[in-house]
Amino acid sequence: MTDSIKFWAVVPAAGVGKRMNADRPKQYLELAGKTVLEHTLTRLLQAEVFAAISVAVSEEDPYWPVCQLSHHEKIITAAGGKERADSVLSALKAIRADAADNDWVLVHDAARPCLTSTDIHQLIESLVDDEVGGILALSSHDTLKNVQNGCIVGTLDRTHIWRALTPQMFRYGMLKSALQAAEGNPAITDEASALELQGLQPKIVEGRPDNIKITRPEDLALAQFYLEQQQ
Repeated sequence: MTDSIKFWAVVPAAGVGKRMNADRPKQYLELAGKTVLEHTLTRLLQAEVFAAISVAVSEEDPYWPVCQLSHHEKIITAAGGKERADSVLSALKAIRADAADNDWVLVHDAARPCLTSTDIHQLIESLVDDEVGGILALSSHDTLKNVQNGCIVGTLDRTHIWRALTPQMFRYGMLKSALQAAEGNPAITDEASALELQGLQPKIVEGRPDNIKITRPEDLALAQFYLEQQQ
């Protein structure tokens, strides 16, 4: 690793979180005295590795301007897009004046507030000399079924199945061009899938199971439990 290479974080935070059935986007729900997004950004800042964190939020977002961390010296605000990939691309463009193509970008979900510095540093140490980069992931312990029209048509070999987590870590230039090439493609549900479309094979780095994504109301209680355990 050369001293000139920088690490940047990108947080797409323009989603509305329909499955939460809440009065506000899930990243602004309260969790242990702070919003989910404040916990997430605090975890990224605590790793002390990022030149800056680019956060993509909706232009109509009334919560972000009053969030204390939105004024932090290391946090940059970018315009959120319709889809996750649009928000990530916008966040990348917001740092292009300072980021080199060879720099590393770690993209992290706004609704994963239990990320640890240990996982961030493990991801960086595992991939910093890699040609492509990769993602935090968990191997599947459940039996997985292939289902069509509500009926099981087969059982998948779970030894080849991993659950994608974040952060996902790729070179700035490579990630930006992959997302631009895949613009509008509904198959791009994470950053790795954009790289895969380019014929590249991102690596897997095993992450912690407490790095959960808040998608349903019951996830808030579980996240609070994990935050307390991590203390």
